Amino acid sequence: MDPAYLKDVKERLRTEVNRVVVGQEHVVDLMFVGLLCEGHVLLEGVPGTAKTLLAQAFATVVALPFKRIQFTPDLMPSDVLGTNVFDFNTNRFVLTKGPIFTSVLLADEINRTPPKTQAALLQAMQERVVTLDGVTHELGDGFMVVATQNPIEQEGTYPLPEAQLDRFLFKISVDYPSLDEEKAMVRLHGHRTAMPRVPDFKVQAVVDASFLQAARASVAALKLSDPIVDYVVSIVRATRQHASLLCGASPRSANMLASAARVKAALDARDFVIPDDVKSLVIPTLAHRVVLAPEAELEGARATTVLERILAQVPAPR
Repeated sequence: MDPAYLKDVKERLRTEVNRVVVGQEHVVDLMFVGLLCEGHVLLEGVPGTAKTLLAQAFATVVALPFKRIQFTPDLMPSDVLGTNVFDFNTNRFVLTKGPIFTSVLLADEINRTPPKTQAALLQAMQERVVTLDGVTHELGDGFMVVATQNPIEQEGTYPLPEAQLDRFLFKISVDYPSLDEEKAMVRLHGHRTAMPRVPDFKVQAVVDASFLQAARASVAALKLSDPIVDYVVSIVRATRQHASLLCGASPRSANMLASAARVKAALDARDFVIPDDVKSLVIPTLAHRVVLAPEAELEGARATTVLERILAQVPAPR
């Protein structure tokens, strides 16, 4: 697939999402990278920054089936996965599929449900299958979890365990809009108090399932040079040796960073990866995978700050 065509698709995808959500182009780009990488994304932002609306608009633009789960303290694993129910007419158990049987799954406020229910997503996120009563059901290659959480309110929440965080390709910060973006948002949505409905904006699909297959094959064929491979691995290994980090990034994160860098290059109309592709993806790919040392936390350090220092210390290939 022509890289110039991929770049054009990225621009058109941005334009269609912006019909509903003003700004957040960086978030949209990373979500598209995640989709082409077969990865999952965690959107973190304060209430009212359009995280839910963004996920709905994105699913519409990529023409994939979409379902939403509002995670609550009383949600059970069967409410996510489904269950086998006995049918007295046929004297057989019949599978009642849960909302996880879709392509784009919005796990809204994922940290508001207990770990038992959070763990219901683990197999699906890793293997794209669901096992119920010993029977494995395929979810398909298009399956993608878009989870949201609020970083400022901790009462009544259950932080995601590291094993689950590691399954997210990106953790993306959804920030406040700029002044001009907020003005444009008020002009667009200021006549209503309820959340806008995506169909009302006549958003057009930009890609389909056949495009995803072709784009993923094209990206997978893009080779990484040895210096870029060395650079990716050096960054990841440096997180395991930094004094401010109790736990560094996993080996899986090196594969994810390399895969995302391939997609980033392709969406910028290049058939080769440059160090800047890797640099731009280090924070969203690794920040949620490292654990700060207690003394660093006491000093007010942040994972993003430590990663920026590591990027400054690890020499980039020329």
